[in-house]
Amino acid sequence: MARVLSLFRPQPFLALVSRRKPTLCKMSMDSRARKVFAAAVEAVQPDTVVRQSMERKEDSVIINGHKFTLKNNLHLVGFGKAVLGMAAEAERIVGDHLVKGVISVPHGIQQTLQQHGKDHLMLKENSRIRVMEGAKHNLPDVDAQKAAEAIKQLASELTEKDLLLVLISGGGSALLPAPIPPISLQEKHDVTRKLAGAGATIQELNTVRRALSFLKGGGLAHCAHPAQVVSLILSDVIGDPVDLIASGPTVWSEVWPEEVLSVLERYKLLNSLPASVKYVLGRPSPRWRENKDESNTSGHVLNAVIGSNSIALKYAGRRARELGFRPVVLAPGVCGDVRSVSRLYGLLAHFACSQEEPPPEIAAELLRLGPEVGVESWDLCRTMQVLDEGRTEGWGSTCLLAGGEPTVELTGNGRGGRNQELALRVGLELRGLKLPPNGPVFLSGGTDGQDGPTEAAGAITDWGVYEEAQAKELDIDNFLTNNDSYTFFTRLSAGQRLLVPGLTCTNVMDVHMLLIPPIHH
Repeated sequence: MARVLSLFRPQPFLALVSRRKPTLCKMSMDSRARKVFAAAVEAVQPDTVVRQSMERKEDSVIINGHKFTLKNNLHLVGFGKAVLGMAAEAERIVGDHLVKGVISVPHGIQQTLQQHGKDHLMLKENSRIRVMEGAKHNLPDVDAQKAAEAIKQLASELTEKDLLLVLISGGGSALLPAPIPPISLQEKHDVTRKLAGAGATIQELNTVRRALSFLKGGGLAHCAHPAQVVSLILSDVIGDPVDLIASGPTVWSEVWPEEVLSVLERYKLLNSLPASVKYVLGRPSPRWRENKDESNTSGHVLNAVIGSNSIALKYAGRRARELGFRPVVLAPGVCGDVRSVSRLYGLLAHFACSQEEPPPEIAAELLRLGPEVGVESWDLCRTMQVLDEGRTEGWGSTCLLAGGEPTVELTGNGRGGRNQELALRVGLELRGLKLPPNGPVFLSGGTDGQDGPTEAAGAITDWGVYEEAQAKELDIDNFLTNNDSYTFFTRLSAGQRLLVPGLTCTNVMDVHMLLIPPIHH
């Protein structure tokens, strides 16, 4: 390990700069963890991300370094769970230059925001944007289809003088269903559901979805041609792939029937296809391309990811520094089974908290586990380097940050979610380490504020979880087997370890945080 780490020794001058000992903080580790999580959520609020990416200068607007002239030529469409707040801010910025807009948002969202006093995320009374609610229970429905139709209508009327601002967030796919006629919404839904049930990958599902949809896979941008299209995206997908978020309505993609048929054949679904789907896939050329000249509209499209897990972690790191920690970001794309992920964080905690040089087996196991859970070896080495320096040079506390979306294998029918289960499993992995404030604390929380079917977003743990469970005669293994982490935490310390931020109005997946106290030799 020492050999691996020696590659990363910083330059002496940089080392001096970064070794300023952070200020001491009297707040408990638990309170500081909550504050850092709150900063992550705050950084990706729908209005905040729009405000930080759009700058108004007289009669033009600058987006991602590109300047667009405004002369009462701006039209706006949007679809997704966070889009209402994004639209309200965009309208505030562009003012009268907005001609009209249509957004497709979840059923009941306006009432929910009002009840929670989130007026800053609501449209003003005389707004030029029409709000259409649909997709009850996150499934495409007739209401969402009407909204998609209105969005398609608006886009197809635009000219080369127009600018179409497209706002996209998680949940956008279900809010923009536009099956190619004669396919019905139900038929399209059945085909994708059968595919998912047969174990198709997200890429394969999207290939089929795009082929059956008028707006996905660049269809919306095609409709809006020859207008300039700018889409602002709040990403809830690992790696922020713009073609996968809401199935990429503004990202040009060729869909060849042969490719789609081979996916359907792979999962033995060819024979059970509805006649309408066979008819659409039986056409000789890719969708909507009559005219060769306008086949690639990508020159007219700018796609900008303005909110993501990486952005949330960056601002969480800034807050951690203010609270006396040295922040280090491991990776924004942690995935894979929650058991492997908890093992990873357990090993990192043991590595960081070693009084002596950590045994080489820890580093070896970390590097073996990394690829399984979406963490590059380079990121692990860099992180171990920082933790190693923290231990040998005693500069105080470290805040390790990561994000992503681990998976839980359902073996029971309890109440819980991946964040609460991860926190509980990491608590067990911290066996043998000290209790806070002299030992590590772990937090896992969903930035959407809802972890599984519970009112918590996640939980905060340390090795004390095990001791307290023993004292209360709670059998942790039983709770884990039954996926019942929420019930476990409600019975422990009167639910005080739960993270309950309430309605967050955003979603960039999960935030994981490991707080390491100063190591006293």
